[in-house]
Amino acid sequence: MFRGICLASALSLSSGKVYFSETFGDGWESRWTPSEWKKSEGTQGEFVSATGKWFADEKEDAGIQTKEDSKFYGLSANFDTFSNVGKDLIIQYQAKYEKDVECGGGYVKVGPRIDDPATFGDPTVYNIMFGPDKCGYNKRTHLIFNYKGKNVLKKSDLSYKQEGDGTSHLYTLIVKPDNTVRVEVDQEKLYEGSIKEDWEVLKPKVIDDPEDKKPSDWVDTSMMDDPEDAKPDDWADEKRIVDEEAKKA
Repeated sequence: MFRGICLASALSLSSGKVYFSETFGDGWESRWTPSEWKKSEGTQGEFVSATGKWFADEKEDAGIQTKEDSKFYGLSANFDTFSNVGKDLIIQYQAKYEKDVECGGGYVKVGPRIDDPATFGDPTVYNIMFGPDKCGYNKRTHLIFNYKGKNVLKKSDLSYKQEGDGTSHLYTLIVKPDNTVRVEVDQEKLYEGSIKEDWEVLKPKVIDDPEDKKPSDWVDTSMMDDPEDAKPDDWADEKRIVDEEAKKA
């Protein structure tokens, strides 16, 4: 279940600007367009307003929830184009798995404006994909950046934080102007590092030369005899020799 999504940028906490915010309160259906990407196949799922199993205030704690198991789900909402040049970009949302999933994700995608929101699905171009994803034993907190038209995954996985406890988790992504990233779950640091170092967005510093070949006399064995090697004149072949100066104590 999703309870809130916020997209903001800031030079500091005191001068931040919110570009998009949603709490899924009254009228959320008019602000969001459900995906029909899998509708023709009969596998498109429907989001519904719900509080979930546990809540303090039925109205204030409402969010959106997937209605059926084993379906494809998607919602999209457009917002004004913006630039995060020179500013921190902050993406934050809250999600809760009230039961474990065998294969599925609770992530958000931020990208270019969609001409037809009903077509939103896996083929849709995005700039950032962020959030928990699991299929069988493979589970992680996904963080994917689109760079020059290619979706680039992190070189190593971020920990999965949606184990079956049934409680809400707050996901926070901060992308900084110096191309560093910080990921927090429940306001605790999960990762902090460099996009240049931990995503393959740049060409490797060392690349193979496709025309490079071994010399014709190249030897692959790790050790080989030296034909000019010879034993010293005083070399002894016996495994044990008598010490002529040795005496009994």
